Amino acid sequence: MTRTKVMAWVGGGVYVLAVGLLVAGAPRASGTVHGIGALLAVSLLVGVLRSRPILALAMTLLGSTAVVVGPPSTAHVDQSAAYQGQFLSYLAVDLVLGFIVATRTRRSSTVTVATSLVVQLLLVGGFAHGDGLAVNLLIALLAMAAACTAGLLSRERREHAVQLRAQEVAEAVVAERLRIARELHDMVAHSIGIIAIQAGVGSRVIETQPEEAREALRAIEATSRETLSGLRRTLVALRRTDPDAEVSGRAPHAPSPGLADLERLAAATADAGVRVDVCRGGQQRPLPADIDLSAYRIVQEALTNVVRHAGTGRCRVAIDYGDEELSVEIVDDGRGATEDGPAHGFGIVGMRERVALLHGRITAGPRPEGGFRVAARLPLPVSAAVGVEAR
Repeated sequence: MTRTKVMAWVGGGVYVLAVGLLVAGAPRASGTVHGIGALLAVSLLVGVLRSRPILALAMTLLGSTAVVVGPPSTAHVDQSAAYQGQFLSYLAVDLVLGFIVATRTRRSSTVTVATSLVVQLLLVGGFAHGDGLAVNLLIALLAMAAACTAGLLSRERREHAVQLRAQEVAEAVVAERLRIARELHDMVAHSIGIIAIQAGVGSRVIETQPEEAREALRAIEATSRETLSGLRRTLVALRRTDPDAEVSGRAPHAPSPGLADLERLAAATADAGVRVDVCRGGQQRPLPADIDLSAYRIVQEALTNVVRHAGTGRCRVAIDYGDEELSVEIVDDGRGATEDGPAHGFGIVGMRERVALLHGRITAGPRPEGGFRVAARLPLPVSAAVGVEAR
């Protein structure tokens, strides 16, 4: 038997002893003293109440009833007044009822409240007399109603807190799923687009220009390896909470891409038939990882759309390191958008989500002079601006 159970049973035994002393050991005390004594004695049942609340209610109900029906006060004291004071003991029952309503099932709460109500009404009706009958009945009903109301409010507050926690967990899961979806889309869509174009080129020239076909296959191999590395890196990040989920015998995975990899991204896009001019402005410096990755993914998705939809042979990427924000702009002179809008799928949606998470701004749409423009502004934290001033 655990220490908690021992203390609970000891408390229950002392409560029974205390009630016995009130009833038999202090027959000359007033009814008010008996009632207050029974009310204070219920504190001994805290351990029982936590583990077995129904048993605690039964003990409290029996103890309070024993105080009411036990020996009244001395003969020279009006018995009606004595019983009115003894009815205070039922406040202890109401306290236990409030706890049961707050913590137990609705069915158990309903049964216990109904049982307690019947017992209290019978005892008050049987031992209260004259003008005190109506007053004591009213007080008993109001006290029980107050205790049950407090219990219901506590139950609703606890259930509301549980619902809020469940909602927060669900929102966190959805946010994580969206983050993974964006990362996979931005990482895979660009590579698959390049692979598809290179495969098409290779299939057309494999007979007439074998050297060009070999170049296309080499580009497909390099892009595939890079994509596989990115997928493995993403999977490792997803399994990071499991210390046993390490891939043994492998070289360490490369860090997440950033703006430092734009030239390599431009070269891969050039292999797909679109020349990319990269322009950098402002004081270049290390950026926070989330901003660096998001800026890279925005450029990557914009270049993917240029390769797949623009129908042009070149585009321009401009990166400006401002004091307070990072500006990213991708402009092409291709077809722009059709009347119904370009079929960019989830690409631009993912861009907007990334920028929104960083509290930035983004515009994406056709230019009046032709082509398409994507422009994003990502706020930089104060530490990044301080870094510029230090240099």
